Amino acid sequence: MLLAFQALTIPNLFLVRSYPSKPASSNSRRSRVIMSRASSKPLHVILGSGATARATLDQLITLHPNQYTIRLVNTSGHLSNPSQHIPPTSYEVVKADLYNADDVARVTAGATCVYQCAQPRYSEWQDKFPKMQRAIIEGMVKGNPSSNENNAQGKPKLVLVENTYMYGPTHGQVMTEDTEHKATTKKGKIRSEMSKEAFKAHEEGKIIVTAARGSDFFGPHALGSAFGERMFYPLVENQPANATGNIKVPHTVTYVKDFGKVLVALGESDLANGQVWHVPNDQPQISQEEFIKIVGEALGVPDPKINSMGKWMMWIGGVFIPEAKEMVEMMYEFDEPFVIDSGKFEQTFQIKATPLRDAVKETVEWYKANPRAK
Repeated sequence: MLLAFQALTIPNLFLVRSYPSKPASSNSRRSRVIMSRASSKPLHVILGSGATARATLDQLITLHPNQYTIRLVNTSGHLSNPSQHIPPTSYEVVKADLYNADDVARVTAGATCVYQCAQPRYSEWQDKFPKMQRAIIEGMVKGNPSSNENNAQGKPKLVLVENTYMYGPTHGQVMTEDTEHKATTKKGKIRSEMSKEAFKAHEEGKIIVTAARGSDFFGPHALGSAFGERMFYPLVENQPANATGNIKVPHTVTYVKDFGKVLVALGESDLANGQVWHVPNDQPQISQEEFIKIVGEALGVPDPKINSMGKWMMWIGGVFIPEAKEMVEMMYEFDEPFVIDSGKFEQTFQIKATPLRDAVKETVEWYKANPRAK
């Protein structure tokens, strides 16, 4: 039975992932001494090095070359499998303990904006996630006195990566930023409490806070998603895709590069402050079955095969895999329509999602270029 779940991965998109087929080389970004803050460039700090962190890094450098001092912070001090089109001198990678407020203060001192893309393992949320966020907020306050000249309001901005767990089961109702927090699950309640705690810090004037919320995402480096390696690698290898729950009901998906665009837009605009924003999604009413067919089109496979894992099988997988056990309570997202509205962000910032077929094509090319270890 264990063999049946070896390929199972759970949404866990902000952790550092390794790429066994491409071992560390001279291209790996190694930690170095923190750049001098004598630079007049505003400092933007990205916490984490998973899919959303990399998308944010890519967006900052592509959209604003040489405009910011950019620092990526993780637990190792290096970045494996970096994007080849990003100049290695355009950012630095620094090691830090994000559970330690003093360490956070060290790496965020003088920052204009901090993008919180880090998280503990999916099975460790209850014990570690709230502690991490508290340490980050405390550290930002310690490391950024009110005299921060790069921020017109004199305080650093924290841009949060969030999901929609806090809304709880909506029974098909389309989710907006005003949807009430009615989480019934352990992780949903954690997400709700963390979000409210962060915005309380904003209301109390400690820091500036804004948040981007997305659905399950796909794209480069988004391996652990329900729309990640379990779905794409088998299709690339001409095998059945692995889906979750009811594949025929609508399930909004977020392109990770669009998440990066939104995070940077929120970080740069005062309009975003103190508010939650949903990341734009193309074709938000799409089902898993329809999404997989689009992936098949990109691969030249007109009728791709699909295997889907239901709640009962996920529970069995949880006997062997802690992350699968944690996923069982979230299966409602895959058994009923799960649709997210992003009109508020699109109308305010005039930024729309990448057309889905273009996003899928880019993702397929990334998986082809980064084959999994055999």
